[in-house]
Amino acid sequence: EKQQVAVQTDWKFEHYPQANTTNQLTITIKDNKGKPISEFEVNHEKKMHLIVASKDLSKYQHIHPTYKGKGVFTVPVTFTQGGSFQLIADFVPKGQSDTVQMHTVSVKGNTPAPVSLTPDKKLVKTANGNRLSLKIDSQLKANQETMLNFYFEDAQTKQPIQDLQPYLGAVGHVVILNQDATKYLHVHPMDERVKGSNAMFHTTFPSPGIYKIWGEFQRSNKVFIVPFVVEVSK
Repeated sequence: EKQQVAVQTDWKFEHYPQANTTNQLTITIKDNKGKPISEFEVNHEKKMHLIVASKDLSKYQHIHPTYKGKGVFTVPVTFTQGGSFQLIADFVPKGQSDTVQMHTVSVKGNTPAPVSLTPDKKLVKTANGNRLSLKIDSQLKANQETMLNFYFEDAQTKQPIQDLQPYLGAVGHVVILNQDATKYLHVHPMDERVKGSNAMFHTTFPSPGIYKIWGEFQRSNKVFIVPFVVEVSK
């Protein structure tokens, strides 16, 4: 079992973050003594995954900072609105286990009223001409292993899709956040090489409450993201 190393993370924007403009972000990863961590594992084709989500979870991005060496990552971030955003960095220091660091940032600009998060009545969505159904193998309960089954059909023909493309080295990625964006799950598929009409993801929800699930997949060289909202009981 790999150890999770204690890290310190410095988050620095070049200027005070503003909506609808490019904001240059520098993330510096140090060990618990303040020394930069210099080596990182490649995890699903990238050295860092950065999730950017508005606090109400209505806005979501999954982007990939560039590693500059000596613990320093940089990335341009464009916020589509003002308000509070959660930044979640997911990375693996060499020889260690997956590490997650979070940072809340306030963004200047037009801030719409928060969108209330209500569980979906039907777990069926359409994106980029793809119809996705999410089937869950049992009632969603906290601290219980759960299988998330995604089924893919062509939205027009209703035929099962057999030509999903790998995205970041797997059939897809699933990111899950709880209602206040303080609990983060990045879920990888059971079988990474699947191309066909269903993909299974295994996870455990850490506590009861409402969660938003984003499934990220690729077909015809286009990445599409499909959100679902579910409620997890005790």
